[in-house]
Amino acid sequence: MVTASAALLLADLTGVAIFAASGASAAVAKRLDLFGVVFVGFVAALGGGIFRDLVIDEAPPLAFADWRYAVTAAVTAAAVFWLHPQLARLRTTVLVLDAAGLALFTVTGTLTALHAGMPPVGACVIGMLTGIGGGLGRDLLTGEIPVVLRREIYAVAALVGAVAVVALDRAGLAGPGPLTVAALFVFVVRLVALRRRWSAPVAAERSAREPLPDRSGPDEP
Repeated sequence: MVTASAALLLADLTGVAIFAASGASAAVAKRLDLFGVVFVGFVAALGGGIFRDLVIDEAPPLAFADWRYAVTAAVTAAAVFWLHPQLARLRTTVLVLDAAGLALFTVTGTLTALHAGMPPVGACVIGMLTGIGGGLGRDLLTGEIPVVLRREIYAVAALVGAVAVVALDRAGLAGPGPLTVAALFVFVVRLVALRRRWSAPVAAERSAREPLPDRSGPDEP
């Protein structure tokens, strides 16, 4: 029978592989060399987890303490580099992989924070940041405006997923089945938001004909 810790490790490594593939695919699309592709994949896969471990005072972070994390990220990124001719429509691949990584890392990050004794609000924030950290690093390294800073529903999906995980944990339902449903929820929300172009509100642009406010002082005598 699979223990809870083993299931959490499996989900974590799966998220590492998915985000590594996402980062490597984005790097391939930018025509980076092998080292660049592996490096971007490594950062995308492990950036969120490193942040999580530092915040909960887990030293050294699992990305460095457990060789399976680094090897999984590096091997996956290298595989994407060599197999990319067989990967059609890289942009779609990156988006789907990113949504899957976001879902898995949000769930595992929130659970890890709860197991470390974090209060519910803190666990939700850490779970969200764990989920979006890898994509943030990937976008910065490949010269893109980070997805989390655009209008797309990204961080919001992670935050809702983190809240769902905390609620399940408080209800005593933090088993593999309910947590898988929570991860699928984040994944589906992210993909549906992309498909239907859901977005968060942005500030209205000022009309070009609208005069600038008069900031001058009173007329001189």
